Order: sequence, then structure tokens, then C-alpha cells
Amino acid sequence: MTLLCILLLSVLSTFVSAHKITVEASTKECFFEDLHQHDQMTVTYQVGEGGHLDIDFWLTDPEGDVLAKQIRQSTGSASITAEKDGRYEYCFSNQMSTMADKQVSFNVHGIIYIPEEADIVAPVEREIRSLAIGLLAVKDEQEYIVVRERRHRDTAESTNDRVKWWSVLQAIVLFSVVAWQIYYLKVSSVYEMIQEDFIHRIASHFSK
Repeated sequence: MTLLCILLLSVLSTFVSAHKITVEASTKECFFEDLHQHDQMTVTYQVGEGGHLDIDFWLTDPEGDVLAKQIRQSTGSASITAEKDGRYEYCFSNQMSTMADKQVSFNVHGIIYIPEEADIVAPVEREIRSLAIGLLAVKDEQEYIVVRERRHRDTAESTNDRVKWWSVLQAIVLFSVVAWQIYYLKVSSVYEMIQEDFIHRIASHFSK
């Protein structure tokens, strides 16, 4: 039992972090993680608000070589296994936009590599690592669903507002047309009465 507890604590040496940032127009936001060789890291992200809901993303190794790059995506994921010790940097760029700020939610998680010291322990360790990765994947999917549901709800509310104001505009135009028609009919009636009275007076004048 003690061996199993120690094994669980050592194998599940994971790092997990969740963030929500606003990337202003024409700017980028960069972050980094210090990894050792064979450490694993996964970055998942979702654009929740702003513009066309797209963002540029890239991930580089300590020497500046690009390991992953995604252009104008609303959601994405990048996974790496560190080949060398050092600082790994990932950036979210909104430099393509000149006006719209973007709100980005992202998660960073990984597994710290622990060398296998016993052949008996290795299979159990691999299974636990696999379970840990699966749980993190489920967590990322749940967060993605929450963000997507919020975005769809915002879209529905925006559509409802547009329909409401379009209905109000139609009602205003309808009432305006009705009021103008009533006014036009009244003016026409008065003009016809004046015209008839004028003709009657002229006819009476000449009959005398």
C-alpha cells in the first residue's frame, strides 16, 4: 500500500494551469514553461470573444525553433515532448487585428518525466500516466464545451436583440405611414371642400 501511494505521488507529477486573458488589437501575449528533457506539455486554447473569434498561436523551444504554429484559429491544441532542457515559450498574437481585442481562455498541463527504476513498477506507472493524460483531456473538453456554449448563448442573445429592434423599427415605420396617410386624407378632404366652395361661389356670382 505504501509503495502504491509513493508510486501515485511520483507518477502523477503533473503541472496544470488555466488562464483567461485579453489580447489587445495589434499586440501579442507570450508565456513560458521551464521543462526538462522528456517532460510533456500540452496547450489548449479557445477564443471566447472579439472580432472573428480567431487568434494566431505558436510554440517555440529554447533555441527559438517553432514546434507548433496555428494561424487564425478559434480553438486549438498543441502537445510536445521536450527534447532538451530549457524555457519553452508560447504566444497568442492578435497583430492581424487593428481594432478588435480578443478574449482567450487557455490551459497548460503536462507530465514531468520520471525515469523508470523498476521493471515491475513500469507497467503500472504507464497505466497511471495514461489515465492522468485521459483525465486532463476530459477536463479540456469540458472547458471547451463551456466556452462554446457561452459563445452560442451570446450569439443567440445578439440575434434576439437584433430581431427585437428590427420589429420596433418596423412598428415605427408602420405607424409613421399610417399617420401620414391619415394626414394626407384630411388635407385632401379639406382641399376638395375649399375647391368645391370656390367653384360654387364663382357659379353663383355669374348666375347673378
